[in-house]
Formats: sequence, structure tokens, C-alpha cells
Amino acid sequence: MGKGRIMGIDFGMKHIGVALSDELWITASGYETVNWNGVDDAWAVNRIAEIVKEMNVTGIILGKPSRTDGTVSHTEEAAVIFGEKIKEVTGIVPVMRDERFTTVLASQFMKDLGRSAKKQRKVIDQVAAEIILSDYLETLRK
Repeated sequence: MGKGRIMGIDFGMKHIGVALSDELWITASGYETVNWNGVDDAWAVNRIAEIVKEMNVTGIILGKPSRTDGTVSHTEEAAVIFGEKIKEVTGIVPVMRDERFTTVLASQFMKDLGRSAKKQRKVIDQVAAEIILSDYLETLRK
């Protein structure tokens, strides 16, 4: 990965959380929730590509929703395919990261901040993307 920002993606079949690092790769912040119909991901892939271009993204960390029993879920397969499409459109090979429990952690974090479940819905996927990205950024500092 070269200079620029790193994007974290929390992939979901209805909502895709997007977070971005700063250009020094120190912090992660929620950026956007990309909504899609769970069937045709072309709009979502193109929106991710627009953000990559607009925000000088040079690396992508894509959450892989693995099951705790090790079997591959439909959502995990869809995330891998989504990552391949992102690579085709942006030229950036996404780094796949285990994202188990990130949405649960994000929900608990927001609950601790006093956000109701209703208020969480709009940003929970962004917070989950922040967790995925923050975890990755932490590994870069080790």
C-alpha cells in the first residue's frame, strides 16, 4: 500500500459500512453506509470506487464474515466476490480480515455511549468498519 488513506469495509447483504483512515494511518473514522438490495451490487461497487478516487484510498481492508464453526456462509462467499469486483474496478486488492463480532462490538460501544438501538441503525455498519480498520492499523504499528 502506498501513501494515501486505507478504507475499512464492513460487508453486509443490505448495508456496507465504510470507514477511512487518516493519511498517516493512525486513526479510523466512519465515513458512509452504502445501502444496496442484496442482489445487484454494481451500484455499491461503483460507490466504493468513487470514494476510493475522491478520498485518495490506496488500500482496502474488507471484513470477511466468517462463521464461528469454520464453515463458509453465503455472506462470506458474497464478500469474497464483492472484493474481487472492487479489485476489478479500483485495481486495489482488498485485504480480507475476520470480522466476527464487529457488529456486536459496535452495538455495545454505541450503547455504552448512550445511543439507542434506533439511533444506532444509521451508523452501526460504519462503526463496525472502524473496528475492522482500527484493528488492521494496530497490526501495522506492531
